[in-house]
Amino acid sequence: MQRYLLRRVLYALPIMLGVAFVCFALVHLAPGDPLMSILPPDASAELQAQLRELYGFNRSLPEQFALWVWRALQGDLGVSIASNRPVATEVLTAVGNTLRLAVVATTIGFVLGCLFGFVAGYFRNSWIDRLASMLSVMGVSVPHYWLGMVMVIVFSSQLAWLPGTGAGPAGSGDWSWDWGHLQFLVLPALTMSVIPMGIIARTVRALVADILDQEFIVGLRAKGLTHTGVFFHMLKNAAPTALAVMGLQLGYLLGGSILIETVFSWPGTGFLLNSAIFQRDLPLLQGTILVLALFFVLLNFLVDVLQTLLDPRIART
Repeated sequence: MQRYLLRRVLYALPIMLGVAFVCFALVHLAPGDPLMSILPPDASAELQAQLRELYGFNRSLPEQFALWVWRALQGDLGVSIASNRPVATEVLTAVGNTLRLAVVATTIGFVLGCLFGFVAGYFRNSWIDRLASMLSVMGVSVPHYWLGMVMVIVFSSQLAWLPGTGAGPAGSGDWSWDWGHLQFLVLPALTMSVIPMGIIARTVRALVADILDQEFIVGLRAKGLTHTGVFFHMLKNAAPTALAVMGLQLGYLLGGSILIETVFSWPGTGFLLNSAIFQRDLPLLQGTILVLALFFVLLNFLVDVLQTLLDPRIART
């Protein structure tokens, strides 16, 4: 197991370097001058040169990339052009908010998706199967940004049950697990959980249908094992694949929540990316994308390790 973990870590290192290179290249290929957002229209050439030197834009792209990677390895992601604050501080605060939202949304989606998937797979070709399959297809098909706007209109504007925007009372940025803050989490978490719920439900349904057709299930029933016992055997065989899908969905929610966080004004990485794109804030944009990509690589690593622990049939190579 130790050799397997070491090998997986060594595989992750070049992936992280490649992610850093692609992130840097894509951001710098975009048109526009990043300093235009802070420079006055009548800025002198001397002031422009000073700012370019301050942010390192006067160097060649290979030099900028090498310097950025070296500083990133030391935890320095630069300084935001728009806010003049350390990028690492802003990104870590936003990542905490997004991770909180994504974990809650993935948990809801995983629980409901597994429930619908197991029920649909166990009662194949029945009205229960068709109803659960229809709900999962709807979850995958409905645009989540549109669903978010509908949720805000219905539950916030019309019914006034839950707040529609923000992450805390009176715009507070400090989080605590009380109802005053949790009510701001309900609508965005439910909206984000719809897509992973549909994907997990369809995956689990196919897994359960396949497992029930295998010979060992027939053997277990022939031995007189109860429905509960068969269910636990089926659950153990479906868990590794379901766990892998859940890990991927959590990674997708961490990086793909920009529309949801914009709709609900949730101060996470998606909202931060949206602001950085419109302000052409290159250091903030690079730092946010890099941290999200590293989280995704780390999640894949953890899911691979957990899969090998849950299913001994997976070769540790």
